[in-house]
Amino acid sequence: MKTKLKPGTFAAIMIIAVAVAIYTLMPFFLVCVNVFKNANGIVADPVGVAGMSVSQMITNFTNVVNNSNFSFWYAFGTSAIVTIISLILLALFGGMAAWVICRNKTKWSTAIYMVFIASMIIPFQVVMLPLISTFRDVGNFVGLSMLQSIPGIVFAYCGFGGAMTVFILTGMVKTIPYDLEEAASIDGCSYEGIYFRIILPLLRPSVVTVTILNGMWIWNDYLLPSLMLGQNGRVKTLPVAVQAFVGSYVKQWDLILTAALLAMIPMIIIFLIAQKQIMSGMVEGAVK
Repeated sequence: MKTKLKPGTFAAIMIIAVAVAIYTLMPFFLVCVNVFKNANGIVADPVGVAGMSVSQMITNFTNVVNNSNFSFWYAFGTSAIVTIISLILLALFGGMAAWVICRNKTKWSTAIYMVFIASMIIPFQVVMLPLISTFRDVGNFVGLSMLQSIPGIVFAYCGFGGAMTVFILTGMVKTIPYDLEEAASIDGCSYEGIYFRIILPLLRPSVVTVTILNGMWIWNDYLLPSLMLGQNGRVKTLPVAVQAFVGSYVKQWDLILTAALLAMIPMIIIFLIAQKQIMSGMVEGAVK
C-alpha cells in the first residue's frame, strides 16, 4: 500500500533532492563548461558560460591527446589493463571465497568473513606507509617488482576490493538453494564444475554489480596509483598522468579539465547503461 505524502512534505523532499543533486553535479558541470574555454577564460570566469567555443574544445582535446608529456593513449591503455585484470580476478576469486564461506559453517569461516567485513572500515590512510614498505619487501623476496609495475597495482586492488566483493556476493550465495549443489554432486559433478556451472551463473547479477562498482573505483582512483606507481614512474594510469599538466607555478587548467573529462567518459557511459543492474544487484546481495 502506497502512502500519499502531504503537499508540504513532498515539496520539502523535492527541494532537498534538487539541492543535493546540484551540489553533487556542480563539479561535473564545471568540468563540462570549462573544456570549451582556454586557460585565460577559465581563470577569468570559471563558472560562467561566456567565452565557450566548440573550436576551443576541439583544440583542447587535440592538445591533450597529442601531448607527449601526458601520453594519453599509453595511460588509457594502462588504466584499461589494470582495471580489466583486477575486475576479472575480483569477480572470480571473490565469488569463490563467498561460496566457500557460506557453505562451510565453521568458526574459521565465520572469523574469515568477519575479517573481510572489518577491513571495509579501516581507512586507507592508515595503511599507506606500511603498504609501500610491505610491497617493497615482498618484491625483493619474490624477485618481482611490486612497485611501479602493473602486477603490483593489480594485486593491491584485489586486496582492497576483495572485502566489498565478498560481502555482496556472500549475501547472494545464501539465496542459492543447497539442493542444486547436492544434485550436481550426486550426478558426479566436481567442486569446480559446481562453481562454474551452477554457482557463478546464478551470481551473475551481483557479479555485474560489484564489477561495475569496483570498475568505477579502480578507473578513477588516484591515491593508490600515485603511491605505488609514483608521479614520474614509467607506468602511469590516467589519473596519475593528468599530473603532468600541474606544475609548481603554472597549472594548465584547460588541459587538466579536458583530460579529466576524457578519463570520466568511459565510466559515465557504463554507469548510465548499467545503473538499474547496479541497484538490483546491491539489493539482492546485501538485503537477502
